[in-house]
Amino acid sequence: MNEPAFDLPPEQLGAAAWYGPEMAKRTDWLMALSPAEIDEIETAARTLAARGTDIAAITASDFPLPMLAARLKSRVEAEVLNGRGFLLLRGLPVERWTMREAATAFYGLGVHLGSPRSQNAKGHVLGHVRDLGLDVKDPNVRIYQTHERQTYHTDSCDIVGLLCLKTARSGGLSALVSSTTIFNEMRRRRPDLLRLLFEPIATDRRGEVPTGQKPYFEIPVFNWHRGFLSAIYQRQYIDSAQRFPDAPRLGPRQIEALDMFDALANDPSLHLFMEFKPGDVQLVHNHTLLHDRTAFVDWPEPERRRHLLRLWLAASGARPLPEIFAQRYGSVAVGDRGGIIVHGTTLHAPLEAM
Repeated sequence: MNEPAFDLPPEQLGAAAWYGPEMAKRTDWLMALSPAEIDEIETAARTLAARGTDIAAITASDFPLPMLAARLKSRVEAEVLNGRGFLLLRGLPVERWTMREAATAFYGLGVHLGSPRSQNAKGHVLGHVRDLGLDVKDPNVRIYQTHERQTYHTDSCDIVGLLCLKTARSGGLSALVSSTTIFNEMRRRRPDLLRLLFEPIATDRRGEVPTGQKPYFEIPVFNWHRGFLSAIYQRQYIDSAQRFPDAPRLGPRQIEALDMFDALANDPSLHLFMEFKPGDVQLVHNHTLLHDRTAFVDWPEPERRRHLLRLWLAASGARPLPEIFAQRYGSVAVGDRGGIIVHGTTLHAPLEAM
């Protein structure tokens, strides 16, 4: 006897279902920091940096932001977690800061929005996005460590934050696309393929395997839980998970569904390109957006090369996630989930790419 067909969630009509060309005409996603707010951040950062404070141990109470904290948290909850899914802060004076001051300022902002999570097996709660000259074809290399295009993906946290310190000679544009809009388009055009993306699929952990877990996790691309549509996706890692003999095989129709997902993400009528300036902070909601970076050509001088700092945050005001996310997130407890922890991981905030 055949099982009843899975009922797709309804079309999503909220602010998270946006289209790039329309979004590019708007400026409400840009939050310019005032001189007084910048001074507040700088004072807190320089005070802690001068003491040599352990960045990974900084809490919100250590980093007082009497004017900015409430405004920032309010906008993040309304616009990032419950709205379009992203916000760009502009104006941090990174050109006059040391690396320690910049890292302290960024981390201090982050702890007002959530709990920083480990971004790799080394326990980095502060990440450095630089080209380390590594080969993306190496199954233990993650794409942010190269100069190649990343392709649209999510990170393993509620919010990913990026602080631009230096830009590349050319390329390296940020790109965003709404996974909610991709869902709507697939629902209208090919609901038969969309249904397949609600089934578990193997995704490679790229060698960063928590104790007792498989070298891949099995979470559906789309997840409908308590009225929330959430996505988790990295196509290269889905494909590379097929290297494991015990990983469930991708069938032709699953591949067709993934190819359609990718085609929609790469459709100029859906996505949005954004050029970072030094001092910009981009905050992105992983459950409703996918992000990408175009390939870039860097400067020959090491001190001029493209350099971003990154935070993965577990937000206290985040949505509920289904239990299956615990395979990747460790837990689904709001405010204490996400990140990568393996045996022997010690949390720390390095001041250079490692």
